[in-house]
Amino acid sequence: MDKKSKVNASILIIGNEILSGRTQDTNTSTLAIWLNSIGVNVAEVRVIPDVEEIIVDNLNLLRSTYNYVFTTGGIGPTHDDITAQSVSKAFGIKYEVHKEAFKILESYYQPGEFNQGRQKMAWMPENAKLILNPTSGAPGFNVENVFSLPGVPSILKSMLGGLTNSIVGGKPIKSITISLKTVESEIADSLNRVQNDNQDVEIGSYPFFHAGKLGVSIVIRSADKNKIANCRFQILKFIEEKKIEVVDR
Repeated sequence: MDKKSKVNASILIIGNEILSGRTQDTNTSTLAIWLNSIGVNVAEVRVIPDVEEIIVDNLNLLRSTYNYVFTTGGIGPTHDDITAQSVSKAFGIKYEVHKEAFKILESYYQPGEFNQGRQKMAWMPENAKLILNPTSGAPGFNVENVFSLPGVPSILKSMLGGLTNSIVGGKPIKSITISLKTVESEIADSLNRVQNDNQDVEIGSYPFFHAGKLGVSIVIRSADKNKIANCRFQILKFIEEKKIEVVDR
């Protein structure tokens, strides 16, 4: 893959517990920050239930649309953990015991603890590559451009370091933030002009209320630090003209 080309990814969050609100999703943020740091732009995030047909349909769409797809959740030992068999179905390959994963899990548990439920975590798509888990033993897996990770945030985070060499990114995305004591309507027209003059830079505005201060944060994102600096200069210029105060958050 050409290092200069734009590389993108989607994130597929799988789990009824996320949709019900019982569990808060922090994996999107963790994955997006990490992917941006290695030059992969997250273009789409979906949250779907533990339903095979829905997982398969979404996987097939996303894997044909983006360079990479990252799934989180559904690779544990319980009956509703169906991500591995859904990935197998999406690719049209066998769902079977992964011998290396079985050995890793068997050695991780004490004698007699590696029961049938835990053995389910060794079932994966045929010839899947393992994503090693330094925290709890149970590996994730990778088939072509799909990477399946656990839903537990601390475990997912611990597994990302081992993935870096498997992901070919473009230039890392950089960003700066300018926080202002103003409202969006006061800067909308000026900000639109800057965006129109800098089409290949992403500029976003986000209202905030922090420590009694109502304001707007402007975030400038690009792989090119010179383009970021140019946008920052243009934004600070109209801020000064409008006598808007820059604040620390």
